[in-house]
Amino acid sequence: MSKDFEQIFENYRKQTDNEAAMETDLQVKPGQEQIVAVRRNDDGDIIAFKTESGRELDYVTALDEAKAGKLAHVDVFHKYGRDIIRSEPDGLKENNLDNLDSF
Repeated sequence: MSKDFEQIFENYRKQTDNEAAMETDLQVKPGQEQIVAVRRNDDGDIIAFKTESGRELDYVTALDEAKAGKLAHVDVFHKYGRDIIRSEPDGLKENNLDNLDSF
């Protein structure tokens, strides 16, 4: 009897994606906003962010707000000699900064 490894993994992934989505929805705290769109420069670097309320934040302002806990589902880490905003590694492709709409 052989196992269907692909199907087992796919079932596992669907289950964890659903759980991650529920956890993510619950983690938006009062006073936090979610980023819903990004603006890129000609090199493809993210240079600005748009929040669910329609606010447009330049990169430095978004860094300050992320550090203060005002932006949901993002982390700030230090690399290449500077602070960088990235999506929380929550397993959801839909809210990754690279997958958001442009504005």
